[in-house]
Amino acid sequence: MPLDRRDILPRFQQRLRQVLARSELSQTDFATAAGIDRSTLSQFLAPGADRLPRVESVAAIAQVANTSMDWLLGLSQGDRTDGGIVAESLQIERDAPSPLDERLLRWHEEAAGYRIRHIPTTFPDLLKTEAVIEEEYGRYAALGPRRRIEITQSRLDYLRQPETEIECCTPVQTLEALARGEDIWRTLPLAVRRAQLEQIIALCDELYPRFRLFLYNRQMLFSAPLTVFGPMRAAIYLGQMYFVFHSTEHIRALTRHFDQIVRGATVQPNEIGAYLQGLLARSR
Repeated sequence: MPLDRRDILPRFQQRLRQVLARSELSQTDFATAAGIDRSTLSQFLAPGADRLPRVESVAAIAQVANTSMDWLLGLSQGDRTDGGIVAESLQIERDAPSPLDERLLRWHEEAAGYRIRHIPTTFPDLLKTEAVIEEEYGRYAALGPRRRIEITQSRLDYLRQPETEIECCTPVQTLEALARGEDIWRTLPLAVRRAQLEQIIALCDELYPRFRLFLYNRQMLFSAPLTVFGPMRAAIYLGQMYFVFHSTEHIRALTRHFDQIVRGATVQPNEIGAYLQGLLARSR
């Protein structure tokens, strides 16, 4: 299939913005380093741009950014980080004692405009009340209480932006345990647990269809916590670290895994409200 510049241009602009931010140079200084005019660089970034840059310009930008032309044009997912070698398809991101991690915000932003698929450790953080965030993450020393809440709010703000689409899958057993005050929720008062279920109902209704929550049976399907950031990357959380995949093959494999969980879901997004109302009625 021939390449369509209508597909390439948005990717090029997005990745050019990424390398500019990563370089910490002004547009003028970056253009000087690449040997192109400042006005030319501005034209590349203009919202109404409809012409691809010349090969020489792309090559110059790639050299200054220490990346590849293919990556800049969106033809590959691997970015260069060592002066000429494409980054490994698997990276290990260490020092992640909590799944509520600052890096996730950056990865979400870089995947803006793409569908994000997410299977959390419990249920999606952006749906959690402050009391539940403190209960679940309060023992992690890596982030202070205020910052934990700020990260969760940032995810919710991100989801409210136009053209954002997130699908999440959570075991029904997780929300049933929350309603009954079992497992990690056993110390939460009934009023806090009920408030959390009510917030999930309200947010799922407000954010649908841009945000869709599927519930699956953990006795029939299993998944480790993972997130697929469109075609950009996929990350599996193992506890203390992330395995981050950049290759198209790995991203597609994890997307297929996620889609299998969706196909096996026992509660669909449009059924969440009624299902959780039932849990509320039985909560104690």
